[in-house]
Amino acid sequence: MRIGELAERAGTTTRTLRYYESRGLLPARRTENGHRTYDEHDLRLLQQIRTLQDFGFELEETRPFVDCLRAGHPAGDTCPASLAVYRRKIAELDGLIDRLQEIRAQVGAQLLRAEAEQPGGPQPLCELGERET
Repeated sequence: MRIGELAERAGTTTRTLRYYESRGLLPARRTENGHRTYDEHDLRLLQQIRTLQDFGFELEETRPFVDCLRAGHPAGDTCPASLAVYRRKIAELDGLIDRLQEIRAQVGAQLLRAEAEQPGGPQPLCELGERET
């Protein structure tokens, strides 16, 4: 298939495909007249990249998954390098969750302090979001 068909089937743009090619993630074979050609395996590589990016992986983090697929594994996440990327991403997400919980606790404490300083004491939560019209 040509680049436009691959882009359409994958729900992306030809510009994105050329960028992936320039980064060495998506190989392109060339016809005699210089047109890029792709096959179903290339579509699978592209789907793997896009799925990982939807999960928040950086483009370079997808490389071990692509390499795993290229090596003939039916799934791009069964190779040791792919598993290592998963582990790093989970550790990163755990750190973000911890940080968000800290921020939530701080904001909650600020809310309690601010409510306590209100004339007449704290207001019920249902009144906090109400606006005067």
